[in-house]
Amino acid sequence: PQVTPEEIGSQVALEYGQAMTVRVCRADGESMPVVVVQNATALDLKKALRRHVQLRQARRGGVQHLSWRYIWRTYHLTYGGEKLADDRKKLREYGIRNRDEVSFIKKLRK
Repeated sequence: PQVTPEEIGSQVALEYGQAMTVRVCRADGESMPVVVVQNATALDLKKALRRHVQLRQARRGGVQHLSWRYIWRTYHLTYGGEKLADDRKKLREYGIRNRDEVSFIKKLRK
C-alpha cells in the first residue's frame, strides 16, 4: 500500500508543531512511533496505535487479525509508572510530551 493521505497530514501537522510523536514500547523492546495531535487524549493514542499497527501489517503483507478488545483487556499503556487508565484524560495531563515513551504493561490478574 502507498502512503495514505492521513500519514501525510500527520507529517505536515508535525512540521507545524500541531502534532507530536509518542513512542510506544512493546514488551519485546520494539518501539513504534505514533503521531497524535497536541491535545490528544489517551483514547486518541490508542486509536493512532491501532492505525499504525494495521498499516504496518498491510505493508508487510501478512494481514493477520488482531483482537484490540483482547489487547486493551490484557495490557495497560503506562507512562512514568502511571497507567493511562482514563481514556478521556489528555496526554498532556499525564505529562506526556513530544518524543516521550509510553510502555505496554501486562495487567495483573485480580
